Amino acid sequence: MARVLELQFLNQENKTVTIRLDAPIEPVNPAAVNAAMDTVIAQNIFTSSGGNYTSKKGARIVDREVSDISL
Repeated sequence: MARVLELQFLNQENKTVTIRLDAPIEPVNPAAVNAAMDTVIAQNIFTSSGGNYTSKKGARIVDREVSDISL
């Protein structure tokens, strides 16, 4: 099962932009995630086609199970 941490931001056009991080450290520390997201916004680390990131929308862990098929 693959786990991904998704950090969701709003940009200047008020559209959602998502950063996905593979294999997050478990258990996820909400305070650390919040602080990291604040840093991304404050330092304009990333930009999108809709402009700079302006606010946090949310964060979540996504589980995905992959099963290979033998051919």
